[in-house]
Amino acid sequence: MKILHVSTADSWRGGEQQVAYLTVELQKKDIAQIICCPDSSPLSNNCKQHNLPVASFSSRGIVNIKLAQHIKHICERNSVTLIHTHDAHGHTAAVLSAIIFGNKIPIVVSRRVDVPVSKSPFSKIKYNHHAIKKIICVSEKIKEITSPSIKDKSKLCVVYSGIDPEKFKKETPSNKLHIELGLNESVPIVGNISALAPHKDYYTFIDTAEIVLKSRPDVRFVIIGDGPEKEQIHEYIEHKNLSTKIICTGFRNDISVIFPELTIFLMTSDTEGLGTSLLDAFAANVAVVSTAAGGIPEIVKHNQTGLLAPIRDVRKLSDYVIQLLEDDELRKRIAAHALEFVKTFSKENTALNTLHYYDEVMTQNRN
Repeated sequence: MKILHVSTADSWRGGEQQVAYLTVELQKKDIAQIICCPDSSPLSNNCKQHNLPVASFSSRGIVNIKLAQHIKHICERNSVTLIHTHDAHGHTAAVLSAIIFGNKIPIVVSRRVDVPVSKSPFSKIKYNHHAIKKIICVSEKIKEITSPSIKDKSKLCVVYSGIDPEKFKKETPSNKLHIELGLNESVPIVGNISALAPHKDYYTFIDTAEIVLKSRPDVRFVIIGDGPEKEQIHEYIEHKNLSTKIICTGFRNDISVIFPELTIFLMTSDTEGLGTSLLDAFAANVAVVSTAAGGIPEIVKHNQTGLLAPIRDVRKLSDYVIQLLEDDELRKRIAAHALEFVKTFSKENTALNTLHYYDEVMTQNRN
C-alpha cells in the first residue's frame, strides 16, 4: 500500500494538523506515503521535519486541472495505490485526475465541514464518482449532513479527529501567559484558541465577554490565533470599549504551555465539524463552555464534559461562564470527566481507524 495525501491549504489550521498527525502515525506503522501540498506551506515543512516525502506544487492561484495532472504523474511515478484527499480543492483535483487524465487510483475523501454538499452539477459528480470509495466524516453530524447527497450510503463512515493527549503533560506548569499580560496568577482567564475565521463567530465571544464582565470585572478574556477576520474583530472589541479586558495575542506556537493557564475555554462557533481545540481543552484539564454547533455535542456532553448552549445564545453562554467561574467544584468535576473522556480521541486511534478503511478499500479494489 502506498498512500498519496492531497492537502491544498497553505495555512495551518485544524485540518492540516490532522493530516500531520495522521501521516506521522502511519509512518510509525511503516505505511508508504507521499504528501502533495503547497511548497513552503506549514504542512510541507512539517512533513520534511518528519522525513516524509513531499510532492509539492505552487499554491498561487490553484488551478484544479493542473493539480489533477500533477496527481496523475505522482501516482504513475510512485506506484500509488490509494489517494486520500483532505480538503475541497484536493477532492476536486483528484476527481478531475480520474475524469480528464484517466487516473484509476481509488480515492478516499475526508469531509470536515459542517455544511451540506453543494447542489451544483459538478458537486454531484465529484461526490458520487465511481473512483470515490470512502467518504470519511469527522463526526456523525457531518455524516448526517453529507448523506443526502451521496447515492451509495455505504461509502460514508466516521473517524473522529485525534489529538496528542500527552502533550500538556510534557510541559512544566508556568504562569507564562499571566506574566505576559501583566496579570496576577489568581486572575481568571477565559479564552479561545482558533483561527479568526467567520465560522468561529468571535462576535458572540465578545458579546458573551461583555455580559460576564458586568458581574465579574476581574476576569480577562483572550483570543489566541490569527486569520482573515483579525481587523474586524479588533475593531469590534474597540467599539465595545473592551480592549483592556479582551486581549488578542495573535498566533502562537506555545499552546501546550499556555493552554492549561485558562480557567475556562469558551468556543462560540456557529459551524464546526468536531472542534479539536475542545479536545485539546479536555486534555489540558480546562473546563469548557461551548455552542452546540455541528459535531460538538458528540464530545461536549452537557454537564458532563462541558456546558453546552445553543448557537449565538449569548445569555446562556455568559450564564454558563459565570457559573463555572463561581463554582470551583463544578468546574473541576467537568474538567476531570473531560480529561478521562478525551483519552479515546488519540491521534493513534484516528490513524488506526483510518487505516481500517484504507484496508477495506484496497480489499474491495482487488476484488
